[in-house]
Amino acid sequence: MVKHATLPRNQTGIDTVLGVLKQQFGERIQNGKAICEQHGHTTTWIENQPPDAVVFAKNTQEVSDIVTVCAAHRVPVIAYGTGTSLEGHVNAPAGGVCIDLSQMDAVVEVNAGDLDCRVQPGVTRRALNTHLRDQGLFFPIDPGADASLGGMAATRASGTNAVRYGTMKDNVLAVEAVMADGKIIRTGTRARKSSAGYDLTRLLVGSEGTLGIITEITLKLQGIPEAISSARCSFPTVDAACQTVMSVIQYGLPVARIELLDAMTVEAVNGYSGLDLPLTPLLLLEFHGSEASVVEQAETFGALAEDHGGEGYAATTTAEERTKLWKARHDAYWAMLQYRPGAKAIATDVCVPISRLAECVVVSQKEAEKLGLVAPIVGHAGDGNFHVSLLVDMENPDELDRAAGFVSWLNGVAISMDGTCTGEHGIGQGKRKYLKDELGEATAVMSAIKRALDPDNIMNPGKILP
Repeated sequence: MVKHATLPRNQTGIDTVLGVLKQQFGERIQNGKAICEQHGHTTTWIENQPPDAVVFAKNTQEVSDIVTVCAAHRVPVIAYGTGTSLEGHVNAPAGGVCIDLSQMDAVVEVNAGDLDCRVQPGVTRRALNTHLRDQGLFFPIDPGADASLGGMAATRASGTNAVRYGTMKDNVLAVEAVMADGKIIRTGTRARKSSAGYDLTRLLVGSEGTLGIITEITLKLQGIPEAISSARCSFPTVDAACQTVMSVIQYGLPVARIELLDAMTVEAVNGYSGLDLPLTPLLLLEFHGSEASVVEQAETFGALAEDHGGEGYAATTTAEERTKLWKARHDAYWAMLQYRPGAKAIATDVCVPISRLAECVVVSQKEAEKLGLVAPIVGHAGDGNFHVSLLVDMENPDELDRAAGFVSWLNGVAISMDGTCTGEHGIGQGKRKYLKDELGEATAVMSAIKRALDPDNIMNPGKILP
């Protein structure tokens, strides 16, 4: 496990706050060891740092009441959605109170004519899309896990559809949030654009709970496409696949998804999902539009792929075949675990300009091989973002050291290519030491904002900034 330093505890304040909250919330505040460890859980190799208690809030006013009490006694507050984040976002290095938002799971309103909706933070993306389906609408951001929308906003999540529909920052119109002093603010309206003052919406989207706790989100929606076509194509090399992606983007082909799987990932997926894909780098694609347009898009991609040595190109509009293909992609994590039984998958992500994607993936493969690491790669190739999932024996200290060295090396390589240490995982604890290398003195501006909005550093301390 990767250990992060604990922060000074305010034990007197914590004891006082827990006494006050127990009177107000009764059985909805819990401090058993198991539930606290569950809410400090990280889905990666970062050490668990549990809170002192978990409070299950039901509405914005309750969140405000909890934060107000904690602020009065300078006690840390950590928001929790579904716990699917990957960089230690929900750990409590100074102890304190975790606010579980899972019971705030209402779709408040859907404005079908305006293609928007308002939701509470505990609504998951699958639950929202189930709610929207009979209205011919959907929310396109798909990070893979069935994450809560509040957590997705807080970490500025992305996913397989980002090449066409953008990330959370492009799809959040406004948020309601509880700030560090307990005050409730709303950052915008349902209008599609505004020049009214500072863009507080995008300040809070991606702030990882360090500035405020998001308690309601106004989201853009999309109409369910008339037709959807999926396709797959194998390539002799990663470079050939990435050159095809560049051609697709430069051509202006409006792909909805374009995913890269390296040969090792393809082998793992074949074994887990019962497929027989060629053991070479693979692109998976999806096209959205009218019946005629998706056929045209698929044909155009086929021609571009052929120019770069693509083989075995196949496209389908059949829902069953499309579902099978994309389920295999979404099950890649489980396929990787089966590929090396007993190992833990340590996922890390970086993002580089698309023109550097092939180079970055290839040098990553070579470095992992040199270090003797099993490191399958998947990528959201359309925006230059890829994930390396190191399959590590957690009982082998030498292997853990090599894995840690690789992660550090990879982040440095991405930054040196004018990329970023994280395309969608966020900073949390795990990526914090790379932030200044990437942004330089801009981190001082971030620190000034943090001090202004949270002078006592109670909002998710120890994340993003020192």
